[in-house]
Amino acid sequence: MTFDYELTLIKLTYAENDMGDSISNEERITILCDVLSVTRAEHYQAASHGMKPEIVFIVNQYDYSKQTIVEFEGNKYRVIRDYKPKKAKGLEDFETIELVCEGVGNNAIS
Repeated sequence: MTFDYELTLIKLTYAENDMGDSISNEERITILCDVLSVTRAEHYQAASHGMKPEIVFIVNQYDYSKQTIVEFEGNKYRVIRDYKPKKAKGLEDFETIELVCEGVGNNAIS
């Protein structure tokens, strides 16, 4: 893994304003990642449950804190599954997590 790409992890937090309205805020952190395609088997299995996985990001497990939204190259994605490989393929894969994501519209997240 070369981790040549930047990925922004987004955690939504909520607070109340002076009027008592709930306001959402984004806590963003930019990390390095690698990018993979979704496998055919995973695509069809997820589709049978109404999900549409589009992309897989490989991140260091110490960078990821269960954020549910990520941004990559100007597009936002929802994390539909995180997965720690049971057996590392190589030493560089030892501390990684795969984030399987589906695309969302930029205004669809709240």
